Amino acid sequence: MRITPIEIHQQQFKTRLLGYDSAGVDQFLEMVAEELERLHKQNNELKEELVRTRSALEEMRKREAMLKETLLTTQRMTDDIKANARKEAEVTVADAELRAERILRDAEDRRLQLIGEIQEIKRQKISFEGSLRTLVESHMRLLDLEVVQVQGSRRDDLMLEESLPFDGDIPRKSTRERETR
Repeated sequence: MRITPIEIHQQQFKTRLLGYDSAGVDQFLEMVAEELERLHKQNNELKEELVRTRSALEEMRKREAMLKETLLTTQRMTDDIKANARKEAEVTVADAELRAERILRDAEDRRLQLIGEIQEIKRQKISFEGSLRTLVESHMRLLDLEVVQVQGSRRDDLMLEESLPFDGDIPRKSTRERETR
């Protein structure tokens, strides 16, 4: 049976000649002692539970602090990794741009070189055509001169029609056949 503080205050003992009824007082003291013992045990259990709870709470606070520190460290590392990745990307892009510029410059140099070579080949062609034209014209003049000389001398015609000792069996064409060509 539980005794409340109000019951203790309101408890009244029967009186006798020489004071209170000792059996009633003993019985009440026994009940108060049992209740105090129960409360003492309960108090001790609660204190132990409080110690365990505080210990667990302190452990959780330590874990929370460790987790916060880990999160902050992770955040810093993530930020560092992102910054490094950005820097690497910028370096890679800059390197790619430099290589692209170098490739474009080399291609432009090669294009100019090829244009120069093409112009040189065109100059050589024009020069060759001019030389060939001059050569053909000079041969044409020579042919014109030879035709004039051949027509002028009848004796030369006869000589041309005769076979030479090294000609063998090869028939010679007459001057007229050559002229018609």
